Amino acid sequence: MRKYDVCIVGAGPSGIFTAIELIRLGSKKKIVIIEKGQPVEKRRCPKDKTGKCVQCKPYCHITTGFSGAGAFSDGKLSLSQEVGGALPELIGRDFAQELIKYADNIYLEFGADEHIEGLGNEEKVKEIRKKAIKAGLKLVDCPIRHMGTEKAQQIYYGLEQYLLNNGVDMFFGAECDNIILEDDVCKGAYVTINGVREEIYAEKTIIATGRRGAEWLEKMCAEHNIAHAPGVVDIGVRVEVRNEIMEEINEVLYESKLIGYPAPFKNKVRIFCQNPGGFVSQENYDNDLAVVNGHSYKELKSQNTNLAILCSHSFTEPFKQPIEYAIKIGELTNMLGAGKILVQRYGDILAGKRTWPKELDFSNVRPTLKDAVAGDITAALPYRSLTNILGFIQAVDQVVPGFAGYETLLYSPELKFYSNRIKMDASLNTSINGLHCLGDSSGWTRGLMMASIMGVLMARQLEK
Repeated sequence: MRKYDVCIVGAGPSGIFTAIELIRLGSKKKIVIIEKGQPVEKRRCPKDKTGKCVQCKPYCHITTGFSGAGAFSDGKLSLSQEVGGALPELIGRDFAQELIKYADNIYLEFGADEHIEGLGNEEKVKEIRKKAIKAGLKLVDCPIRHMGTEKAQQIYYGLEQYLLNNGVDMFFGAECDNIILEDDVCKGAYVTINGVREEIYAEKTIIATGRRGAEWLEKMCAEHNIAHAPGVVDIGVRVEVRNEIMEEINEVLYESKLIGYPAPFKNKVRIFCQNPGGFVSQENYDNDLAVVNGHSYKELKSQNTNLAILCSHSFTEPFKQPIEYAIKIGELTNMLGAGKILVQRYGDILAGKRTWPKELDFSNVRPTLKDAVAGDITAALPYRSLTNILGFIQAVDQVVPGFAGYETLLYSPELKFYSNRIKMDASLNTSINGLHCLGDSSGWTRGLMMASIMGVLMARQLEK
């Protein structure tokens, strides 16, 4: 049995910034971080050498390890409270913006690029917004600090060493099996470390498992009656076009955060995680579920821009399994692609035909995900999702001419697992005394910055 004041399950941004802020507040609390994956310096994706995904066991190094998926993603810090989830609704928008500035300064201290994308060019932004309004879309202004995939890893390595040098215990390759409940109070967690199941007792237990741990947290909620509500699940595609098509948007905004509600279903559809000169990538979740993502480096650039188009689905009674619903869609798509990511040309979808590998060979848009399987994503995506996505692409084409080109590539499945929203108050207290839930797995944040500020707020609450 081990004893701590604070036990943090998950070494993603929310868990990291909880520990950092406790240190900066001069806290004397004894802190431990439990992480299923490896430290930053040991996270390696073999695809760089093999040229294809080898489905690493027991977990994917892109999604799991210190910094979570953030270390291997594009490393974008959204500097506006309008982007990144519902946390501002809980704590107040002005306070959220104040925390963003605070957390951003910490990232700068550890080496983030001082340049901010999306500032200036007011007249050009006005023209883009005018086109968006005419197309029935909303353009969300959001300055971006782009760390880049390789630079993000360096920054998080610095944060990792800072925690270690300040006495934070970290167990890597350690998996949380369950939480310890005594008289309806959380007393810690059951953790398997080096194959041995141990009890880690703590005054406060913080679950910060990210999107990677959303399904596990949902099971914990059901088992221990942690108050929560099924939230929104995002189902979509990763779109890839030539840089020339996105040139104005890339230069003026860097990321085109467009939102629409296309007919006939009027679901919210949005652009997420735009990567100018970037690369489409594959991530693996439990049970060999392959999902598509994208990233971009500070130095290495491709001829393409990729971005996610996500359709948000909200469910009502009696359905309470949104994450499982999205997983089933992903599994069906994987089945069609023999375990790989599927890719199809936009024009082929409209023509009612699959895409063949030879057709990609002579297209202007060459896939940056080399082992994606050419096929038919329409055989797996739900009609509602696909209809919304196609309608949204046609609207975006009015803002970015050529976006709905025949050769535009759509990769599937792009899924975001953060649908289980934990019920909590502005002090981040859950219905279980001694238990707190942070970050994307809590359902309140989406992305690096919002998860980071939730960690800052958590630390301040712990020190009150």
